Amino acid sequence: MTEYLPSYVQGTWWTPSSPTRSAEVRDASTGDVVTLVSTEGLDLAAALEHARTVGQRSLGALTFHQRGVLLKQFALALTDRKDELYALSARTGATKNDSWVDIDGGIGVLFSYSGKGRRELPNSRVHVDGPVEPLSKDGSFLGRHVYTTLPGVAVQINAFNFPVWGSLEKFAPAFLAGMPTLVKPATPTGYLAEAMVRILVESGLLPEGSLQLVSGGVPDLFEHLRLGDIVGFTGSASTAESLKAHPAVQTGGVRFTAETDSINASVLGTDAVEGTPEFDAYVRQLVTEMTTKAGQKCTAIRRAIVPTGSADAVISAVQARIADKTVLGDPRAEGVTMGPLASTAQRDEVLRQVGRLQTAGGRIVVGTTDAPEVRLSDGSTGLSPDGAFVSPLLLRFDDAQAEAAHSIEAFGPVSSLLTYDTTADAAALVARGGGSLVTSIATHDPVQAVELATRIAPFNGRMLLLDRDDARSSTGHGSPLPNLVHGGPGRAGGGEELGGIRAVLHHMQRTAVQGSPEMLTALTGVWHAGAAAHSGGRHPFRKSLAELRIGDQIVSASREVTLDDIETFAHFTGDTFYAHMDEAAAAANPFFPGRVAHGYLLVSWAAGLFVDPEPGPVLANYGLENLRFITPVSPGDTIRVELTAKQITPRETDEYGEVRWDAVIRNQSDEFVATYDVLTLVNKEQTPEGVAA
Repeated sequence: MTEYLPSYVQGTWWTPSSPTRSAEVRDASTGDVVTLVSTEGLDLAAALEHARTVGQRSLGALTFHQRGVLLKQFALALTDRKDELYALSARTGATKNDSWVDIDGGIGVLFSYSGKGRRELPNSRVHVDGPVEPLSKDGSFLGRHVYTTLPGVAVQINAFNFPVWGSLEKFAPAFLAGMPTLVKPATPTGYLAEAMVRILVESGLLPEGSLQLVSGGVPDLFEHLRLGDIVGFTGSASTAESLKAHPAVQTGGVRFTAETDSINASVLGTDAVEGTPEFDAYVRQLVTEMTTKAGQKCTAIRRAIVPTGSADAVISAVQARIADKTVLGDPRAEGVTMGPLASTAQRDEVLRQVGRLQTAGGRIVVGTTDAPEVRLSDGSTGLSPDGAFVSPLLLRFDDAQAEAAHSIEAFGPVSSLLTYDTTADAAALVARGGGSLVTSIATHDPVQAVELATRIAPFNGRMLLLDRDDARSSTGHGSPLPNLVHGGPGRAGGGEELGGIRAVLHHMQRTAVQGSPEMLTALTGVWHAGAAAHSGGRHPFRKSLAELRIGDQIVSASREVTLDDIETFAHFTGDTFYAHMDEAAAAANPFFPGRVAHGYLLVSWAAGLFVDPEPGPVLANYGLENLRFITPVSPGDTIRVELTAKQITPRETDEYGEVRWDAVIRNQSDEFVATYDVLTLVNKEQTPEGVAA
């Protein structure tokens, strides 16, 4: 008896008891029933409230870094059991390479956000955005922008083509931001998303309420959403438009981001003629995008835009490469490189859209719409009437302006070839797609690349410039990366996912905060000039992270700068710039009163003025940031330095952490000479002898 696919809500697995309506999910290659799907009787409102209460509380107790560590542990847990996921993935029609893109790609997103969160976010719960904005002359009133976690739930509505990657690329930044997630996978491949969630649940690593799964329909979802919630949708543009029009989004404050169908383009440059590395790279990429995941990728190439004189050569090369490299069949059969579509319904829809393209003037020049012979699971070759197989298809439009070529998407192994005469024509054809996730340009001519890129960038979320220098290292036209933005304008949905920490901030609210230095220090965990500082007593460099406090400070003695010092430094370093060595030339410079000390001499002296030289908790000085030289220092002037603990960031997986120090060099008139941040690595604890471990 076929079982129902369970949901995971409110910390437990749930299946319907006796539903009156359900959907069958079938193996994409054989048509065998895999599972039944229904959410009849599921209390969706309670699941959402569980996320907003229990999930928010458990995630809110963790810092960005602690969440980042958990993301790495999730990735390792999935890696240990990914063979289970691969076996299920084959039933969706995915080849081993397709599964690698989906499963290992999703795991890679977890690893990426784990690292970026610990490198680029503070070990706290509030993220500071941008510099301090002084709002008063005396420094007693300041402004800052801060990001705090949205108080609701991040709801995913995912497409069928990437059940693992699609879930994890949304989950990772939401989790890092401290926002619990409810995953609603597409029904045809939801059993693979369920297996991924089950592994995470069984790992015991998930904070309570941080991840829930609804296997099946959510018809009344938007009735239960409210301000503070966010919806991330991947699917058709028409569905996105209807969801976006819901009052919960229009007037209720629910954030809605969409990544939808996209008529992506790939442009072959006029210089990339047959026989060039760029031509070969273009054809390889086009065939790859037609056959990977059987073309069921929102980033796949739907329009191959080529110079008129290269059209026949491209068609011949695509035909030859497909014949040589593509074996269509059941992914479990040896040697298969392209599997079926996700379902027979999807197969029928792709063929229907191909028919529309043909009616609009598209001629099939590679492939056929006839039922293909495929390699079956036992290794034999034959027809598979219950399998969702479609041959790779390339259509040629004699009229490149045909509206259908720029508006109809056959979401499968289908591309249309369009020709152009000038670079401006090619750019105009790209724009006719109405907004895309990605366009690639194959050319070795920088002038042509720049002209095309600047013309088409406003219509794309991402661009790939492909040539002989990067063809081997390129991740490809259709591969979104965690550190680059995924999304696009117009028809592509107008949304934005991934892009490194940008995606984390999509799950947070940016707020302008005004207040005193003391209050802003308390809120942000970053010391602001004018807040309390504690000097005297034990040198801050003698304190471990456990002892050091924000605002701990050392104020150094003064040191006089002499002309001999300046000349010695100049000859020792080789920096004999005229401002340091030629009195008349320096005096003629509008920035200097005469010969002045080197800025780096002053910074070097400042280190000598504030350092405590003996072994101790401070392990290393590993950099300076935001260095600015403000007031020149002349022979006879004196300088002193104030060094204040500005931000303390323990590293979750190490025995040390980072301390950012606010450094200010002043002259005898108390004027700012230089300002900068000093970065040091400091032990978390003192050893018994009081020296570094």
